[in-house]
Amino acid sequence: MATISVDQSSTSNDFLDRLDDLAIFHVNSNNFNGTIPKISNSKYLYEIDMSNNKLYGQFPMEVLNMKKLSFLDLRFNSFYGAIPSVLFDYPKLDALFINNNQFTQELPQNLGSTTALYITFANNKFTGPIPKSIGKAKYLLEILFLNNTLSGCLPYEIGNLRNVTVFDASSNLLTGPIPNSFGCLASMQLLNLTGNQFYGTVPEMVCKLPNLVKLSLSDNYFTQVGRECRKLIMKKKIDVRMNCILDLPNQRSAEECRKFFSKKRNCPEQKTMTLIPCKNIGHLSNATTETSSDQKSMVPAPAPRTYAALNPHKL
Repeated sequence: MATISVDQSSTSNDFLDRLDDLAIFHVNSNNFNGTIPKISNSKYLYEIDMSNNKLYGQFPMEVLNMKKLSFLDLRFNSFYGAIPSVLFDYPKLDALFINNNQFTQELPQNLGSTTALYITFANNKFTGPIPKSIGKAKYLLEILFLNNTLSGCLPYEIGNLRNVTVFDASSNLLTGPIPNSFGCLASMQLLNLTGNQFYGTVPEMVCKLPNLVKLSLSDNYFTQVGRECRKLIMKKKIDVRMNCILDLPNQRSAEECRKFFSKKRNCPEQKTMTLIPCKNIGHLSNATTETSSDQKSMVPAPAPRTYAALNPHKL
């Protein structure tokens, strides 16, 4: 048996021990509860979808016995605790969907070792900073950190993610300026930093990203936007509501901004905020990219796979 799929049905799991030739295991949207079924005998297994059930407990460690694992979907359950760091060393992992659980603690420091294209950490209870190693995740296309309690400053190494099209760290406790290295994210389409404590000037080079469709920066403490950014605000490509840009409408009150800036705020590695690891990329030149950007915006971007994972239905 190569595949078993009992999506949207109700069944027992006492037969799983005998399926030693199983390759694909889908039990999406069932009434499974308790701990994860025993599947450790399936040496050929490479795709697991247990999403939208009532499973609970710590991360199912027996999944780590699947050396060929390329797709793991545990979203919409009640798993808790830490994510094992070894998961990000799996050489064939393409997609990791663990959103909408109760995972806690800090993200593994070897996050950047992953070969995954799609990762969703969203809607959990992760804490601490985004690891610097993320800049080494050279295959990454989409990643969602939204709605956790991540803190600290954004590492400038994120600017090395030249293939990333979706980066969402909204609704966390992140702070500091946007690193200038974000201007190197030439493939970026959707960048969402809403609902944090970011401040300073929105880098002009970010507003000149050639494939940018939407830049969401609302509900922060930014104080200034330049000429290129203002063009995109007029086109509603950038949302800067509820910041401290006092010459724009729909901003925080002056008193609220004064209160925020009354406390000294610095990133531990402040000097890295100005580093630009991609100075030869064309959109960082002085020439405007308005025409090419407008042309690209006429072509609808494909629906992000990670945002689809924020709904409990099958991917």
